[in-house]
Order: sequence, then C-alpha cells, then structure tokens
Amino acid sequence: MKVLFLIKFKFLLVSVLFTFGWPVSAGSQVGKVDYVIVRASDGLVFFGLIDGVKSGSPACATNSYWMIRDENSEAGKKQYAMLLTAQASGRNIEVTGMNTCNRWSDGEDVNWLRLRAE
Repeated sequence: MKVLFLIKFKFLLVSVLFTFGWPVSAGSQVGKVDYVIVRASDGLVFFGLIDGVKSGSPACATNSYWMIRDENSEAGKKQYAMLLTAQASGRNIEVTGMNTCNRWSDGEDVNWLRLRAE
C-alpha cells in the first residue's frame, strides 16, 4: 500500500511540475545593436538587434525588441552599459531572455547579455 502511494505521489508531482513548471526555453538572439531607446516618461530601456534571428521567445513577446527588466538595478545599469559598448564598437552581442514580458507586455525581458569577440 505504501509503495502504491509513493508511485502515485511521484506521478502527481511530475505532472504538477510539467503543468506549472519552470521555463523550458527563453528567447535568444545574436547580432549587432541596431538601436537603443530610453524613454523619459517611465525610464523604459529597450533595444533591437540586426543580423540575427530572434528565436524561442514566449508567446507574449510579439515584437522583436528586448526589454531591460529593471533599468534602475545594478544589473540593468550594467546591461545598458554593455549595449552601448556593443553598439559603439560594432561588436556582436548575445541576448538570452527570461521567458517573460514583465517590463513591457510585448517584449521579452533580458536575462543576460554577452559581448562577443567577433
């Protein structure tokens, strides 16, 4: 009886994890920074890339731009500085999203950026 209960419990746990689970994938893109926009009205920082195709974004990210989730945080300030560096130097940047659109309803939030050597 105890074994049957454990099997049912494990099945239920796995079912719940797959139903409400973790983000399976998030958007990603590699390319050169095309534009960076900073809005005075709310501080929103968003940007777009050229040369690369955006893939794996959540359904909410209906536009091709990326959003810095919290431009006032230490991470957000570093991400903004990295974007400006990439744009000024003409280097490629790799973006990986958070699989969310919390900062703005139709653009994926940035999780991390990587300034590429090439």
